[in-house]
Amino acid sequence: MRQLYVYILTSRSRCLYIGVTNNLQRRLSEHRAGLGDFTSRYRIVRLVYYERLGPPRAAIAREKQLKGWVRTRKVALVKGMNPEWRDLAQGR
Repeated sequence: MRQLYVYILTSRSRCLYIGVTNNLQRRLSEHRAGLGDFTSRYRIVRLVYYERLGPPRAAIAREKQLKGWVRTRKVALVKGMNPEWRDLAQGR
């Protein structure tokens, strides 16, 4: 079965970006190279949260769910997995 990732990136000022991809490392490289309009404009390059999900339909539904949440709930989700807001992609 195909694996997809729902992920949250942040900037130093903690502006959040939520996305979905089938290759997390490649997508992070694209964000860091400035290939996304929103992420490059706000310098959103730090991976602070991700989930591995199964079928594409489930991953897209989860992405939409997270995007519909208020900011405080998104921040609580990140803090639950990564209380220090470390870059989870360091050393990848």
